[in-house]
Amino acid sequence: MKMDSDLLHSPAVGLAEEEEADMNDWKLPLAFMKKRHSEKIEGSKALAQSWRMKDRMKTVSVALVLCLNVGVDPPDVVKTSPCARLECWIDPLSMSPQKALETIGANLQKQYENWQPRARYKQSLDPTVDEVKKLCTSLRRNAKEERVLFHYNGHGVPRPTVNGEIWVFNKNYTQYIPLSIYDLQTWMGSPSIFVYDCSNAGIIVKSFKQFALQREQELEVAAINPSHPLAQMPLPPSMKNCIQLAACEASELLPMNPDLPADLFTSCLTTPIKIALRWFCMQKSAKLVPGVTLDLIEKIPGRLNDRRTPLGELNWIFTAITDTIAWNVLPRDLFQKLFRQDLLVASLFRNFLLAERIMRSYNCTPVSSPRLPPTYMHAMWQAWDLAVDICLSQLPTIIEEGTAFRHSPFFAEQLTAFQVWLTMGVENRNPPEQLPIVLQVLLSQVHRLRALDLLGRFLDLGPWAVSLALSVGIFPYVLKLLQSSARELRPLLVFIWAKILAVDSSCQADLVKDNGHKYFLSVLADSYMPAEHRTMAVFILAVIVNSYNTGQEACLQGNLIANCLEQLSDPHPLLRQWVAICLGRIWQNFDPARWCGVRDSAHEKLYTLLSDPIPEVRCAAVFALGTFVGNSAERTDHSTTIDHNVAMMLAQLINDGSPVVRKELVVALSHLVVQYESNFCTVALQFIEEEKNYTVPSPANTAEPGNLTPVRDSPAIPRLRSVNSYTNIRAATTARNLNKSLQNLNLNEEGGPAAFSPGNLSTSSSASSTLGSPDNDEYILSFETIDKMRRVSSYSSLNSLIGVSFNSVYTQIWRVLLHLAADPFPEVSDLAMKVLNSIAYKATMNARPQRILDSGSLTQSAPASPTSKGTHIHQASGSPPMPSTSSSSLTNEVPKPPAREQPATRPPYTPTLGGQAPHSHQFPRTRKMFDKGPEQAAEDGDEPGGHRNYISAALQTGLCDWSAKYFAQPVMKIPEEHDLESQVRMERQWRFLRNTRVRKQSRIITQRGVSRLDDQIFINRNPGVPSVVKFHPFNTCIAVADKDSICFWDWEKGERLDYFYNGNPRYTRITAMEYLNGHDCSLLLTATDDGALRIWKNFADQKNPEMVTAWQGLSDMLPTTRGQPSASTHSLARRVSIYLDRSKQGGAGMVVDWEQETGLLMTSGDVRVIRIWDTDREMKVQDIPTGADSCVTSLSCDSKRSLIVAGLGDGSVRVFDRRMGPNECRVMTYREHGAWVVKAHIQKETDGQVISVSVNGDVRFFEPRTPDSINMLQTVKGLTALDIHPQANLFACGSMNQFIAVYNANGDVISNIKYYDGFMGQRIGAISCLAFHPNWPHLAVGSNDYYMSIYSAEKRLR
Repeated sequence: MKMDSDLLHSPAVGLAEEEEADMNDWKLPLAFMKKRHSEKIEGSKALAQSWRMKDRMKTVSVALVLCLNVGVDPPDVVKTSPCARLECWIDPLSMSPQKALETIGANLQKQYENWQPRARYKQSLDPTVDEVKKLCTSLRRNAKEERVLFHYNGHGVPRPTVNGEIWVFNKNYTQYIPLSIYDLQTWMGSPSIFVYDCSNAGIIVKSFKQFALQREQELEVAAINPSHPLAQMPLPPSMKNCIQLAACEASELLPMNPDLPADLFTSCLTTPIKIALRWFCMQKSAKLVPGVTLDLIEKIPGRLNDRRTPLGELNWIFTAITDTIAWNVLPRDLFQKLFRQDLLVASLFRNFLLAERIMRSYNCTPVSSPRLPPTYMHAMWQAWDLAVDICLSQLPTIIEEGTAFRHSPFFAEQLTAFQVWLTMGVENRNPPEQLPIVLQVLLSQVHRLRALDLLGRFLDLGPWAVSLALSVGIFPYVLKLLQSSARELRPLLVFIWAKILAVDSSCQADLVKDNGHKYFLSVLADSYMPAEHRTMAVFILAVIVNSYNTGQEACLQGNLIANCLEQLSDPHPLLRQWVAICLGRIWQNFDPARWCGVRDSAHEKLYTLLSDPIPEVRCAAVFALGTFVGNSAERTDHSTTIDHNVAMMLAQLINDGSPVVRKELVVALSHLVVQYESNFCTVALQFIEEEKNYTVPSPANTAEPGNLTPVRDSPAIPRLRSVNSYTNIRAATTARNLNKSLQNLNLNEEGGPAAFSPGNLSTSSSASSTLGSPDNDEYILSFETIDKMRRVSSYSSLNSLIGVSFNSVYTQIWRVLLHLAADPFPEVSDLAMKVLNSIAYKATMNARPQRILDSGSLTQSAPASPTSKGTHIHQASGSPPMPSTSSSSLTNEVPKPPAREQPATRPPYTPTLGGQAPHSHQFPRTRKMFDKGPEQAAEDGDEPGGHRNYISAALQTGLCDWSAKYFAQPVMKIPEEHDLESQVRMERQWRFLRNTRVRKQSRIITQRGVSRLDDQIFINRNPGVPSVVKFHPFNTCIAVADKDSICFWDWEKGERLDYFYNGNPRYTRITAMEYLNGHDCSLLLTATDDGALRIWKNFADQKNPEMVTAWQGLSDMLPTTRGQPSASTHSLARRVSIYLDRSKQGGAGMVVDWEQETGLLMTSGDVRVIRIWDTDREMKVQDIPTGADSCVTSLSCDSKRSLIVAGLGDGSVRVFDRRMGPNECRVMTYREHGAWVVKAHIQKETDGQVISVSVNGDVRFFEPRTPDSINMLQTVKGLTALDIHPQANLFACGSMNQFIAVYNANGDVISNIKYYDGFMGQRIGAISCLAFHPNWPHLAVGSNDYYMSIYSAEKRLR
């Protein structure tokens, strides 16, 4: 509706007022907007965990092969003079050649031992081919599957050949002998690592790869063709796991600079700090550090492995920097393989990065396989140079004057850099390069606290951050820290572990192995710990005991159960929730814990949580009680009593307001059903018998004959189908309401439902597909059957049936499941259907005929979707296809369907009962249900385990995994709705400004006074007869409900936005609608006359409508008893109600009123109470008895005065104060109306009046404190609908006599509407519903002729 532009900018719209109005919107609570409503209840997708080392390795043996031949230079290398001479920091010419060789060998071994002290070292000095062979084969033999290192120094022999050979000596050292790399590979086997320190070393790497490839091909040939000569030979080992490090490229010579050692590559790999410092001093920049000489470097105090000394600190910084460079440059998997799998390999590769940096400065390029990206220019090397600079600049004073060593600021600075990265909150960016350094710092007590704090903040960014941290290798560090007793680390460690376990729960085993669970048990037991840290501790323990027996045992011994039970009543809801989940998991399939729980009366302590205000906590309690009864151990009388006790406690949650709780309830009860399967089978059979003998057709069966054709598209429970196509969906809804129940398939002579016998069960198409599999619509017990059972069965007949004490428990639980199978929330009813059908199937299978016919007779099952109408007419008319007249239907043989019944097209899936039974592929292959051959009976005693496992495995709700997602998501981040810059917040602000504008402008119009209201601004034909209409308070959308669907129109543009099915059963209808959160993200509530409430979102915008939640707002709706004051009024009331289709449907249906300010929903109808629901807690908070023997027809509440006004079917109007007790809360009763009250309304002002009207058209005004009306107006007779405009003091009456009258507050008719505007000027239909817009002066009218029209004040006013 276009407003005048001057109105929008008129001075009346003052700014201050605008903002003030906004504030009220901001303060209003929102209903049904919690995570449980907006998300699917399921865990997060498990991230592929690549951080765990599949195969940790050790290098156990090292071969040091030195070909130096001291004093004799090889012929193909021309050396400079002077030339690099030092080998392992020894000048070979300073002693006799033999002694030099031995000293160098010993030194090299020492250098390697710094990195891997435990390996076996074998030196082979100036060896022959045989010596190398003997050495390699013996090392490989001893190493078995572990890694062997082969270090080759070829400074005294010729360079490697292009044919792939290196050189050694003959016995007398008169000749150089070639040694083929192929042979070396054969002797060394795999996994191995090779280090080549010689000129042209790159040639060896190339040859090595060629030979490795050749081997792979030979292996393939031998595998394909066993007769091939290659296959006869011993198979060559595969060289896939081999690593090589070579000093230079294939065409390069080693540097000969006399200031450097001759084995520069070896020095970089084995004595990195020493060579790095020397190299630093040789650079020009070193002149900036005065007084540092090469001699001084030799005197740096300290030990490499003592981090408090200068040398140790440099070594530690060097490790951190090289690790960081590698982590930032290498692909993750390569980093894992080279830097985390094997300590020696990791050290060599870290040092290799230094070798690359130093040797490239002398035009030499070290080569590795696998190849690494170049790292010599990485920015972190500058941090290294700075650290060396700072350290060396202190040297002269430390050595000469003995001053104290000042520690390097390197780690503190890197942590600051990491902190800066964390504060710059951008979502998608590269990971922080300081992560490996944070890891290193965890080792140091000085920085540990800060590092853990930053690490926690990093992990909080989400699962990707946890995965990154694990891939860096944080795990062993934080595991080790659990041994620390420092209290200040507790909150940090608990937080970090909660984050890790939320992403990767497989760490449970590591924790238990290292006794880590004890740490968290002590945190949980520590009452001084804040609740959120205890919550994380109990979450961690819940992960440790989750389906992990060792963890359950360890925690049981650690007194977990007693600890948890103490905290069940903690004020922190998340803690209560996780304590319950933790309990539920520790005794899941673990009997000792269950008995420990019984001794501590755990189940009784959990009962208090079943009425917890937080739905998730109730859920967790149901889960815990479910696993408590779901243990598979042998049952004693004591435990059976406990199970029954728990079951009856759980049964009280049958009408809980939260579907999450009811889903968990079905699963908990399914554990009980599995436990006492035989008892439930007996109950099931009795119910089936009872239902069969009950002949009164339920509303479900009184369908028109045309509806009998089963349609593929109609599931057993009318499953939700959101229909977005804008064609008339009547056809689709009919289809949807149809049912593939047995009644539709097999009609006997009387045309009533066929007898329910396993005989026809096995061949009806409902049984022809898999039982209870989630993707299957067909069930043994159809929705109608179950619904009928629910309404039919009586206690007496059932209790007399079985002489079992406690039989009533099983009967009541079966009843609860029947009730849940008709739950308005599809996921709940699906789960309950699965449980019921599983038992019905078992029961009917066990009561199966002893002889099953040969498979041939049953190849054809009843048609799933008949295509020829003829079949059905024929069936209905004469011979039934399934004569089940025999009284002993349970022992009936399966009859053969008559051949002429064959439909025109065969259904796509018609299994036979012989070879492959319809259900048998559900069972594990051990349980041979049907395939024992046609003549044998299907014995049920084979393996009772098969089916039991199936039902329990199939039923899970994902609640625990979904709850665990909380810990994986960012906890410290400001939620989006509180972030002033977020889109969510901007959209909300926009909506609130729109609301203010609508309120302002409509107020201006209504204050001017509305003198007429008959300008038709919208008319359209609704897909169904309108029964309820509701304007959206602020946008241009109107919802129109017919019997079971809702249509949305944009009344300004005149177009249909959406039409979808509400999902209520066939014999129910929608009787009330409300917009929840109309000021913000609107939801639509629909109420149907069976007492069910459903809440929808995503309607009227291009998405599919989704059900947010649904629950049974009122149970046991009664058929109404109307007041009968006088014959004339009675007949009128009766005429009106028949016209409104109420008498045959049972009265008022369900009426509701919604209070946004308090989040309370008042519900009543054909019941004797007003039930108040708290939507925040999703539970019933109050039942107010109406004190009348009649239905409630209208509800209106005023939150400021806590008053509720109810109009009743007997003509009385009752006022209740909900702050008072049930006996004294009725504060006023007015009995002035003589008939059914159409509407009772209380004005929201402080001294607002009560206005009510009956079908006789008498409108009465009451002052809540006075007993008699203060005013009365007579309006039209035959009133079917009335609404009162909250702002404009107007009320409109709709009559069955096809007109609408609009009155002002004085009772003057301002408009009388009888005809539609337009070309035809057709007469209005009988009025079925009408409603005013809460703000604008608009009146929406729905009439019996399907039309929906909207009238407004005159144009000039608008």
